[in-house]
Amino acid sequence: MFYRLKNPAKIAICAFILFFVKYAEAQNLTLIAPAEPNAIPLGTGGVDNQSASESWYSQGGDPMVRNVSTATLTPFLPEPGKANGAAVIVAPGGGFTCLSMIREGWEVAEALAKQGIAAFVLKYRLNPTPASLEEYKAVTSRAFTNPTKSPDSTKEVVPARPMRFDLSNQLKDADAAYTMIVRRAEDWGVDTTRIGMIGFSAGAALTMHSTLNSKIMHLAFIGPIYGGMGSVEVPKDAPPMFCVIAADDFLFRGNFGVIDSWYKAGIPVEFHLYQNGGHGFGLGKPNRTSNRWFDAFIYWLDVNGFLSAKSE
Repeated sequence: MFYRLKNPAKIAICAFILFFVKYAEAQNLTLIAPAEPNAIPLGTGGVDNQSASESWYSQGGDPMVRNVSTATLTPFLPEPGKANGAAVIVAPGGGFTCLSMIREGWEVAEALAKQGIAAFVLKYRLNPTPASLEEYKAVTSRAFTNPTKSPDSTKEVVPARPMRFDLSNQLKDADAAYTMIVRRAEDWGVDTTRIGMIGFSAGAALTMHSTLNSKIMHLAFIGPIYGGMGSVEVPKDAPPMFCVIAADDFLFRGNFGVIDSWYKAGIPVEFHLYQNGGHGFGLGKPNRTSNRWFDAFIYWLDVNGFLSAKSE
C-alpha cells in the first residue's frame, strides 16, 4: 500500500509563491518533519553548496519544506478496482526555495487518486537557503522585496526584478520521476500513453520547463496552475494544456501569452480565468470562484479521453 492521507490536515492556503513576498513577514515556526515512508529516492544527486539540512516549517499556517537536496517521488495509488490507467506527476510550488508539500502536493494527489488516477508527488531539489529560519526569512525578504530606489523620494519605487533560477536540477528530477513511472508502470497500473503533469506556481514553471526542454518526457497532457503567463515557443509535439489562474493573481496582470502561444501552435488548450482566488489557492479557498477548477480539470481529462484506455 502506498502513501494515502486518510484524514488530510485542513490547513490555511498560504503557499510561498514565486516572485512574491506577501507571506514573508508571517510568523514562521519550525515543524517536526512528517513521516514519508513511501517516498522513493530518485537518485539524481545532491545540491551544490548545500550546507543546511532539510527542514520543515509553518508559513502562514501552511507546512513547508526547504533545503531539499534529495529528490523523491511519492505514489498515491487509487483503491483496488478504481484505477483507470491515467497518471499525473504533481509538482508543488514554493519559489524554488521551499515546497508546499501538503497543500499543493499530497492533498492534490489524494484527490486525483480518488478519481482513479495514479498520482505521484515530486519532491524536487531546491536552491540552498540558510539553516536558521530567521536568517532564511531575512534573506528571502530582501531578495523578493528589495526595490530599486528612486533618487526622487516623491516617485514610486520600481519593484525588484524577479529572481532567476537555473532549473537543471529540477528538470533532472522531473525526468527521473517520469522514467521511474514508465519503468514501474505495470506495478502501478499506469498506461504510459496517458502520463501527464500538473504544477502549482513554481511547480507550474517546472511543468512548463519540462514540456519545453525535456528530451525524455513524453507527456500526454499538462496543467500549469497559477503559473507564469508569458509567451513561449511551443514544440510541434507539445501536449494539450489545461491552464488555471485567478484575475487577482499578481502573475496574471492581463497577460494571455502562454494561451496565445498554444492556440497559435494549433494544440488543444483550455483556459480558466477565475474572478478571484489570488495566488496559492491549492484545491480551494473559502468563498472564491476558483474553487471549482479541480472539477473542471477532471471533466477536461474525461472529455479528452485521458481517463479511459484507447481502443485498439
